[in-house]
Amino acid sequence: MVRNISVQSRCRVTVFLLFFVAGIFPVLAEKEIVWKKAREFWSFQPPRSGPLPEVVRKEWPRKDLDRFVLRRLEDAGLQPESEAGKRTLLRRLSFDLTGLPPHVDEVESFLESKEPGAYEKLVDRLLARPQFGERLASMWLPVMRYAEDQAHQVGNNGKFFYPHAHQYRKWVIAAFNRDLGFDQFVRLQLAADYHGQEDLAALGFIGLGPQYYNRGRLDVQAEEWEDRVDTVTRGFLGLTVACARCHDHFYDPITTEDYHAMAGVFASVSMDSRKVGEETFHVVKDAKARDLNVFIRGNVEDKGAVVPRGFLRILADDEERQTFGEGSGRRELAEAIIDPGNPLTARVMVNRLWGEIFGVPLVKSASNFGTTGDRPSHPFLLDYLAIKFREEGWSMKALVREMVLSATYRQASTRREDNALLAGMNRRRLSAEMLRDAMLVASGELVFTDPGGESLKVSDKNNLRRTVYARISRKELDSFLRQFDYPDANVHAAGRGVTTTPMQKLYLLNSPFVAARAARLADADEDLGKEERIERLFRRILARGPSPSELAGSLLYFEDSTRDLDWAGFAQVLLCSNAFLYRD
Repeated sequence: MVRNISVQSRCRVTVFLLFFVAGIFPVLAEKEIVWKKAREFWSFQPPRSGPLPEVVRKEWPRKDLDRFVLRRLEDAGLQPESEAGKRTLLRRLSFDLTGLPPHVDEVESFLESKEPGAYEKLVDRLLARPQFGERLASMWLPVMRYAEDQAHQVGNNGKFFYPHAHQYRKWVIAAFNRDLGFDQFVRLQLAADYHGQEDLAALGFIGLGPQYYNRGRLDVQAEEWEDRVDTVTRGFLGLTVACARCHDHFYDPITTEDYHAMAGVFASVSMDSRKVGEETFHVVKDAKARDLNVFIRGNVEDKGAVVPRGFLRILADDEERQTFGEGSGRRELAEAIIDPGNPLTARVMVNRLWGEIFGVPLVKSASNFGTTGDRPSHPFLLDYLAIKFREEGWSMKALVREMVLSATYRQASTRREDNALLAGMNRRRLSAEMLRDAMLVASGELVFTDPGGESLKVSDKNNLRRTVYARISRKELDSFLRQFDYPDANVHAAGRGVTTTPMQKLYLLNSPFVAARAARLADADEDLGKEERIERLFRRILARGPSPSELAGSLLYFEDSTRDLDWAGFAQVLLCSNAFLYRD
């Protein structure tokens, strides 16, 4: 079966039919928006600065952000957890900033250090490593629905595939590593060709989007435009603008005219592959500028008034929507998104980064800051960080550094079921990428190579690179990635879901990849005695020696003489343990 309709479009059709049958669709579609009133909603108000909160435990905060957290805790009658141990902090930092576990020698050096500011210096070293860009790329690529093929394919026809997609991935990693300001990060991904040739690979943000068969048909083109509008608005603005394709948004102040004003931008570009010197990039270029008619109720044959290309009316300085007249409008769209008067962009990115570092975003619905989304758990903190983010040049590294140096981040983990107020850190399972990479680090096989190389399949036994460099498919996502919650690459992903299923443990127990890493670990140190060998395996896999009870249990495992040869099985037990799979 040929797949030629987006996931969100199928949902939209279903919702439309339900409302139509219920007889309430016309009422909802004709609602009047009182714009002045609509702008009073929290996310459409500019971030507000104010005095730092007063707190009782004045000695606890390390950074200003801690005062916002502590004030909420004290108001709720709660106390923060004590500071985590140095070993826990190093493992936490290493995964959060590089996506990799610390080496045992690095752990021991940090534990023994009495140097003032050792923690701060560790943070700076990790931020300076090239693995930092790889770590943040694992966050960003699902946001822009990175993939190298399409969900549909007829026979062996791969004409809509993206053999050079890795060039965009390489650009993203380099952008994070050189600490490209987030405003420029947005600007280049939408309109790099307006700013020279150096960053053309950034245009993969749109240039790697889904393409469908029969692209000459207006209804098929409309499906592609919806993807672009959805990815841009949810990714950068935290708004579900694509919901207004067929009707005014049911809940938010977004009209069908707003939708078609933005869709007109993407109707005025064409997909292209441009060769500059390997290098070939998948990009977009301006085509004939085109303002769209409103397609009434989504029907491309039922055309309403023409809407000039432009931005969202709710984000206008006055009552009128900002219109675009320069080429496709891509450059003007980028400038509108990063405009200092736009209350959303800085908040949305701060919130995404907070979720990566602390496990739960301040606004849990990270791509929906509208009325149906969650309200911020710490609204004044979100505003404080958004203002600071802009004032410090939209620096991602500065923002991450601020977070991980805080007392809030340094707390021991808590077992609270509801930890929205951050009374302790959240214990988290490693992401799919972290899990696979950590196994390769443990076995000493991880290959650090040029980030510009072409992708390999995750399942390729010769693929010993970091998982961020794996091939991502819209047609059939790799089984390992799917099992461990890597998002569907057909659509924008607001974040990572976390599931716990029997299939995950079965995978770890039966996977040839895991077995190969365990066998590699078992082959090392064969000349050592039993206790020394156990000690060495713990150090390689968990970056620490076994506790007395763990050593006793490990020796008991080998008590049966028939198990003397099962060192690979023992190594696999450690690789499957919660001590390996989770970080506190």
